[in-house]
Amino acid sequence: MPAAETALPNRWRLPVLGVALVAIVLGPFLIIRSAGNDAEYATQKVIHTREVESLIQTVAADARSLEAAAMTLARGIDSPLLRQRIEEARARALPTVDAVLALTRDNPEQQARLGALRSNLEQRLARIDTVIAAGDSATDDQIDSMVVLNPIQRLVMDIVANEQALLDTRLARAERAERNADIASWTAMLVQLALLLGVSYFALRAQSGQRDAETLAMRASHRAAAVLDSVREPIVLIDGEQRVVMHNAAFAELYGIGDEIRGQKLDAVGEGAWDNAETLRRLHDVLARGRELWDYRLSQPTVDGIERTMLLNARRMPLPDRDDAVVLVTASDVTAQTISERQIRELNQQLEGKVEQVSDVNRELEAFSYSVSHDLRAPLRHIAGFADKLGRHLGENVDEKTAHYLGVIGSSARRMSALIDDLLVYSRLGRSAMRLQSVDLQSMVADTRAMLDSNAAAEQPGHRIEWRITPLPIVIGDENMLRQVWLNLLGNAVKYSSGSEPALIEVDCRRTDDGGYAFTVRDNGAGFDMQYAGKLFGVFQRLHSASEFPGTGVGLASVRRVLGRHGGRIWAEAEPGKGAAFHFTLPASTSETGSTTSSGH
Repeated sequence: MPAAETALPNRWRLPVLGVALVAIVLGPFLIIRSAGNDAEYATQKVIHTREVESLIQTVAADARSLEAAAMTLARGIDSPLLRQRIEEARARALPTVDAVLALTRDNPEQQARLGALRSNLEQRLARIDTVIAAGDSATDDQIDSMVVLNPIQRLVMDIVANEQALLDTRLARAERAERNADIASWTAMLVQLALLLGVSYFALRAQSGQRDAETLAMRASHRAAAVLDSVREPIVLIDGEQRVVMHNAAFAELYGIGDEIRGQKLDAVGEGAWDNAETLRRLHDVLARGRELWDYRLSQPTVDGIERTMLLNARRMPLPDRDDAVVLVTASDVTAQTISERQIRELNQQLEGKVEQVSDVNRELEAFSYSVSHDLRAPLRHIAGFADKLGRHLGENVDEKTAHYLGVIGSSARRMSALIDDLLVYSRLGRSAMRLQSVDLQSMVADTRAMLDSNAAAEQPGHRIEWRITPLPIVIGDENMLRQVWLNLLGNAVKYSSGSEPALIEVDCRRTDDGGYAFTVRDNGAGFDMQYAGKLFGVFQRLHSASEFPGTGVGLASVRRVLGRHGGRIWAEAEPGKGAAFHFTLPASTSETGSTTSSGH
């Protein structure tokens, strides 16, 4: 019986060591390789995102360069260098968009935006070519259509914003890869420690007794050395005087040493790789004070001449054949991970710089718009005033043609004044600070409705407007800005339904899945063709002539800006002759005070 009991552990000893060997070698290797692949993938995707953003900005820059060159030719200024710049930008614009299409073929949303961008760019390039071909004979209408029609900046900004969202997701994946690498290091450390403790236990038992026991102990020692040498991570054991007690093959290979290093000081290893006072102090604390060292980063030169970043883990442990304890040190090469992290930080810094540049440009454009609009008011007042004085001065002696000319001057001055007023409002909406407060939308819509009814009765007697307004909530926002939204949307509904009898205007509200609000303003008026819906919310963009419906083309752009500052969005649906519906959202308020429940007809 005793013989049988002794044979059983001996029989299973080698399989147990074999299983442990597989666990320590394959487990950490697979985890670290997976984490490394994830980090590399994340880095590639970040670079991909930057490439897309760079190409898109190149497209926008080429378009602006072509517009500037065309306007230069229109002024009668020509040169070989200018012609060369035009040819280069023209040849580069559409192929660059095609290159971005190829890069984003796995993103259907970006493909749609890029398709729209390419379509607008083709039309814009056609208008630019027209101006270039005309040269100094180009008309003002040609130049205006080149600059105003087929905008691409909003599409460019949407594409960049989508890529930024993808960048955030990819950075999160890089962080997960880093966490996986840390878990792999912990796992390898614990498994290696357990293996060493098991080997030490078997060696201690083998030392007792007879020659056979000594032989078993020697075999166990050899197996332990073989296991350590099989571990891919460098491992070293040091004593209280920081002399090398034991190391594995990976440690020897990394630092270019052999068995002769045993018994020597750790700071003599690898030609100064461990000659770091702070590192040696921390290792001394592990043994002297029983502290553990986890994920300590150290930059070291290795035998291959490469400066590597090593992640050190160390803990105190006893050995059966020694009276004093030793320090078990494992080193993981995280150089590739460190490089990826540095590249990500650099890319983030570049992105922040680009965002700041765009913000500066937007602020300058708003300030310029405000200044130009303000400075144009005085000359317009003079034009309108003197035209009126001239008409009164001429009195009844004025001929029909002169009266017509004076009328055109006066009406044009008034229209230009209205344009400037709307442009000033648009500029203030972007520059002024928001004053958040509780806003009763029910009362606001009721007030706006009353004003519009009064104006319609004066301008179009007998015309009937039927209102259908659902209960509207109280929201948190800027009251003046939100009033501008309702005034523009409801005013447009009244204006464009003036030919319908009766005019039907509906205002609807519902809660969204995220707790916010979705509003709809619907009419039965003139409507519009949806292929031109992209022009609706641009400054000075109109789908109807001024002779059909008066207006400046700034109102919907102002609505979009206000909703954007409140965290909402707006879109439209329509059909020619069957009315239009404008939908917009407002996010959930952090504090709601209730809602009102009234409707009208």
